[in-house]
Amino acid sequence: MGVRTWIEGWPVYRQLTGTDPLGRGAAAQSPRSKALTARTGTADSVARSVCPYCAVGCGQRVYVSDGQVTQIEGDPDSPISRGRLCPKGSASKSLVTSDRRVTEVLYRRPYGTDWERLDLDTAMDMIADRVLAARDAGWDPRHNRTLGISSLGGATLDNEENYLIKKLFTAMGAIQIENQARI
Repeated sequence: MGVRTWIEGWPVYRQLTGTDPLGRGAAAQSPRSKALTARTGTADSVARSVCPYCAVGCGQRVYVSDGQVTQIEGDPDSPISRGRLCPKGSASKSLVTSDRRVTEVLYRRPYGTDWERLDLDTAMDMIADRVLAARDAGWDPRHNRTLGISSLGGATLDNEENYLIKKLFTAMGAIQIENQARI
């Protein structure tokens, strides 16, 4: 590569000699950046969602290609966030695609001494079965309630999460629903 070719490829030279004197368009682009395409342009489908991080409820657009999430961006049609996301919301793609995402749980059977790995679907089914069994075992048909399950929330839950937990456990018939967030 000669000096002249190198200088002609230099962005400042292209800016001063080309049609882009402010360096906002073609002058600022390298051959590599010209070849880049948006991850959203090749998406098979776009789903609308809500950011899971806080109670604001910012709208998100989730771009999917071949069944995999390729990008998550703010939804400009959202009246809440108007296309903007905070740093946590902008990074929410990693909740789904991170190689460090937990996809299994450790389970030790009653009276067992060793842990075994279970996939999340199996673990969630086991939890649901046990909650329903405890609910049914303590069911009081006279009062439509159960003493077999209860809920104790924590200080890390926000008001909206506590509201939903209260609705869930009330719908299941539980009457012992407490949150110690005020401590």
